[in-house]
Amino acid sequence: MECDDNDKTPRPLSVSCIPFSSSFPSSMLLPSPPPITGFQGPCAACRFLRRRCNEGCILAPYFPPNEPFKFINAHKVFGASNIVKTLQELPQSNRADAVSSMVYEANARIHDPVYGCAGTISQLQKQLNDLKAELAMAQAELSIMQCQQLQQNANASFCLDRFNLDHF
Repeated sequence: MECDDNDKTPRPLSVSCIPFSSSFPSSMLLPSPPPITGFQGPCAACRFLRRRCNEGCILAPYFPPNEPFKFINAHKVFGASNIVKTLQELPQSNRADAVSSMVYEANARIHDPVYGCAGTISQLQKQLNDLKAELAMAQAELSIMQCQQLQQNANASFCLDRFNLDHF
């Protein structure tokens, strides 16, 4: 059906006929995005914990609102209070690395509840040892081939020298 905002005849309403701004009360409209400032609302930690987040929140710089699973996983493994205590004990310059480590460990713990990061480290060490052994085998094969090549060159040179002595 066609809509004409000036036409006041009663017709069955369709979604396309409802003027968006005048049909719904302003309370039902989606809120406009907040103005961009230094503080962009509650961090993922405060949102998950359902607490008020202020500009001085110690978790806000490390758990932005657009990455909620980063905090959720860390909270499941370490707990919010332990994360906060750890961050408070560290100097500002080391906090980002600490959060990164906690998030990595938490993700590994959720993926592998028994071994966590230790399982990943063990797997990588085994892979490294296997690659070292493979490299050693390749180097040994290369050495053997080089020795064979030198021996063939020496035999060819000896035969050539002998041939030259016999004919001259």
